[in-house]
Amino acid sequence: MKSILLALVSLVMLSGCATIVGDETQQVHIDSRPQGISFVVQDETGRAVAQGKTPQTVSLAKSNGSYFGKKQYRVMLEAPGYVPQTLALKSRVSLWYSLGNIPLGGFIGWLLVDPYHGGMYYIEPQGVQPIINPVGARS
Repeated sequence: MKSILLALVSLVMLSGCATIVGDETQQVHIDSRPQGISFVVQDETGRAVAQGKTPQTVSLAKSNGSYFGKKQYRVMLEAPGYVPQTLALKSRVSLWYSLGNIPLGGFIGWLLVDPYHGGMYYIEPQGVQPIINPVGARS
């Protein structure tokens, strides 16, 4: 019985709030006007992590697995006859996570566990829908 109690206490002490309630990935909706535009999502290393045609929802990792390694992305949209566009997606620390961990005494999770997991971050914007202009169109 003591070992079970010790295991539960250890689990609580070695986990963070975001690890328990947050997800490692986030759904991001990619759309455009007009629809049917090809897109590629690249991470901060330039690696393509998602691609397709708008509209589509993609699942993106919020952390790269390193200490406080929040992910950054570029969404590149292009189609023949249209001006290509590149948009940034950035991970930010959730305000609810930051404020919620302090009164709950989650400093171990806050400083040791959650920074690797990604649950403490959210990607913004959560969706994009740029207007893709035809080549030669006036703004």
